Amino acid sequence: MLRLSTFALAAVTAAALLLAPAARAASDQQNLVDEARITIDNLKKDQEFGNAMALMRRARGALIVPSLLKGGFFFGGEGGSGVLLGKSGAYWSYPAFYTLASASFGLQIGLEQAEVIMIIMNEKALRAVMRNKFKVGADAGLAIVTLGSSAEAATTSAAGADIVVWASASGAYAGISVNGSIIAPRPSWNHAYYGRAVTVSDIITKRVVKNRGADGLRDDLASVR
Repeated sequence: MLRLSTFALAAVTAAALLLAPAARAASDQQNLVDEARITIDNLKKDQEFGNAMALMRRARGALIVPSLLKGGFFFGGEGGSGVLLGKSGAYWSYPAFYTLASASFGLQIGLEQAEVIMIIMNEKALRAVMRNKFKVGADAGLAIVTLGSSAEAATTSAAGADIVVWASASGAYAGISVNGSIIAPRPSWNHAYYGRAVTVSDIITKRVVKNRGADGLRDDLASVR
């Protein structure tokens, strides 16, 4: 009996050690999803960008980067992790995991990080972002604008845009440009979050996977009115 108990304990310990890295990885993804939800809540409360809510209602998708860091992320450059969700009718997809990286985002002096939402206004722009690696501003067929620091400016500048960038740092306009930055999917994070290898199209377009941990974020996006 002692030998059996010892063997069982060893088996449980070994299984726990094997599962621990996967559990930590899944936790990383869930933390990012939870942070993205906070960013959406901040967008809703941001009085400087009155038009952003109307844009989100008409959006075809959104890339949410809760923490865009200045320095130390990408060989001395700047960037952060984010989630991409697509919208069909009133329903948002589950998130696909992405990185947004650049040599420089041109953050204002004194700002070390910002939260960013790329509001994707049409199918053409969503397909572009879903590519394996998308360079912002390299596609002359896409119009990309950054919201100004007032509702009036936002309404004017966003007219006819394919992608509209909202950026905020501690409630203040971050004044960044994402042109030249690289947007790329994170297959290993998608795998960890959904428990199997999936493509961005599987998540955003075909919608063949689910993770209930993202339902709060999806509900928050669907509640934008």
